[in-house]
Amino acid sequence: MAPRVPFLDLAVAFNEIGPIVKERVDAVLTGGQYIHGPECTTFEKEFSSYVGAADCVGVGNGLDALRLSLAALGIGPGDDVLVPANTYIATWLAVTAAGARPVPVEPDESTFNIAVAGIEASTTPRTKAIIPVHLYGLPADMQPILDFAGAKGIRVIEDAAQAHGARYRGRRVGSIGDLAAWSFYPAKNLGAYGDGGAVTGSDPVLMERVRRIANYGSTRKYEHTEKGWNSRLDEIQAAVLRVKLGLLDEWNARRAVVAGRYSRELRNPAVQLPRVPDWGETVWHQFVIRTPIRDRLAKVLSDEGVETMIHYPIPPHRQAAYSELGAMSFPVTERLSQEILSLPVGPHLTQSQVDLVVSLVNCVPPD
Repeated sequence: MAPRVPFLDLAVAFNEIGPIVKERVDAVLTGGQYIHGPECTTFEKEFSSYVGAADCVGVGNGLDALRLSLAALGIGPGDDVLVPANTYIATWLAVTAAGARPVPVEPDESTFNIAVAGIEASTTPRTKAIIPVHLYGLPADMQPILDFAGAKGIRVIEDAAQAHGARYRGRRVGSIGDLAAWSFYPAKNLGAYGDGGAVTGSDPVLMERVRRIANYGSTRKYEHTEKGWNSRLDEIQAAVLRVKLGLLDEWNARRAVVAGRYSRELRNPAVQLPRVPDWGETVWHQFVIRTPIRDRLAKVLSDEGVETMIHYPIPPHRQAAYSELGAMSFPVTERLSQEILSLPVGPHLTQSQVDLVVSLVNCVPPD
């Protein structure tokens, strides 16, 4: 049986744009150029313009976008990269793939994002880069991070995989750090119909290197100036993304309407609502509440057909994949993993669906 309130209904989203998507995809299929064609080239220009960066390179997925950013900056063995302790594991995996060491930093407990205080305490002479994640669609507080990094000669890579369209002090994320990595996984605010990603930035030397490494280390066919790999945004996904980019601000505004209702109408005293600082404009990729009755609340919602998710139940430092790091304690991150719950906040929720979520959350006893 279908849920009464799905966490994110991608089929309904497709129904809104299906005819134009089919038309654009059909044009790609009949055109016969499926890699490095006009759709990808045009999307790169449109997305870099939207973000406010000078250039964009479409790549295979968000993890590749992070890996390529690190590679373009020359990050490798012997280097430390500061990463949030509270993030999806892809941020860590990219650092490991580069041969560098991920150094976890506890988040600011009010925003769940990495902040400069933790960065300062974790920096060593080996620190070569910082990867702030704009978690759940809310920008990290970038200016103090940039000031600190600039004084130390440390590079900054934005992980913007959850923040398509978000702004920090009026600027779109993706145009603030040395480079920015994007994911177009289907569930993102700007999602493809398969995997996809991009790197944005304004340094022409760095962006040319990203483009070269992503194409087998080559800028001219059969000439390879360095050891690269194959990571490309294909023409079909680029065509889909061009359609959805035109709707991104509208769909983000719809998310904001849902989030606004939650913020005004959720009154359960056991529920802590997300905080949006005045310097940030979130795009509500997730609406993440914090509560000591998380599991009981999630069950009540599930029993009534409301899907929720936990982002993320097992922090990276507790994953078997990083067991070689030994016992590590990040109490803020660990508390969050036990108390956070993501409510549905997609752009196609109906008013009655939001009504149901609000009434159920408010009716659960706080103890």
